[in-house]
Amino acid sequence: MSSDGGGKRIGMREVAEAAGVSPQTVSRVLNDYPGIRDATRERVLTAVAALDYRVNNAARALGTSLTRTVGVVASDAVLHGPSAGIAALERAARARGRWISTAYTDSDDPADIDAAVRHLLDQGVDGIVLVAAHGATPLEGYDVPLVPLYGESGIRQRDAAALVVDHLADLGHRRIVEVAGPPDWREALARTGGVADAVARRGLTLVDRVEGDWSAASGSSVAERVAARLADGATAVAAANDQMALGLMAGLGARGVRVPRDVSIVGFDDNPDAAFYTPSLTTVRLDVQGEAEYAVAAVLGDAAAPPASPMLVVRDSAAAPHDVSRPQR
Repeated sequence: MSSDGGGKRIGMREVAEAAGVSPQTVSRVLNDYPGIRDATRERVLTAVAALDYRVNNAARALGTSLTRTVGVVASDAVLHGPSAGIAALERAARARGRWISTAYTDSDDPADIDAAVRHLLDQGVDGIVLVAAHGATPLEGYDVPLVPLYGESGIRQRDAAALVVDHLADLGHRRIVEVAGPPDWREALARTGGVADAVARRGLTLVDRVEGDWSAASGSSVAERVAARLADGATAVAAANDQMALGLMAGLGARGVRVPRDVSIVGFDDNPDAAFYTPSLTTVRLDVQGEAEYAVAAVLGDAAAPPASPMLVVRDSAAAPHDVSRPQR
């Protein structure tokens, strides 16, 4: 229920009177029952908006077992990938007449993640999407579906990482370094798997794999080790996200290593700043909104079109080995 501003409580009866229908019809519209005429549904929803009627989720749950709320368990939400995923999930849920309720945990301890899940279950959510899921995140044993964003074992994450390696191979690189994400993340493992698949398929040499924590600072911190691998003949780097690629470019630049003349670097995510790095960053883009729509549909037991395939975004940070024809920035 809600108030009309003068203290009067607005309930389903008031909505029904304004729409010229019965309270039962209002309930059916709000609970998305089939068979409601479009004109009737529109009158009810117009009255709901005009009266600023707020559905009581607890009462709804008693009557229907549904709250029309999708839970989201998220970690590391300050990073671009998780924050973009949460925003996309909110849009996807609203498109299906739902809202999201989010529980944050920056721990990879299964007990802490379980506590976050059970907090959402206590609110009566209809299902839960896991954002930035760690390897130890429990996915079974609950009364509602739990689905990782970028599910299906991260197949599109693997495909996207393979695109990065394929692009470097097509440019002529044979020896590459991987700057991977933290190994306790499902997404990092999927991206590493995609790099390994493509390296083997293209007959390349993975000179080294170093791990960061997704931050630009961690990318900068591995610059000395990467520079040493360049001295061993590596000519390109596949970074597991754009922030680590940015930090690596800065760290290498401080050591006199030029991108892309001395080393090519490709990122992952196509974050909004990637086009403005110096040089602009070649990267790979996932269909984050499509992934969110797919995940929301999965937890609700609905069908949705599969997300679009990953797309390579070619900019200036990758070139043929020792190519001096491109302008330096």
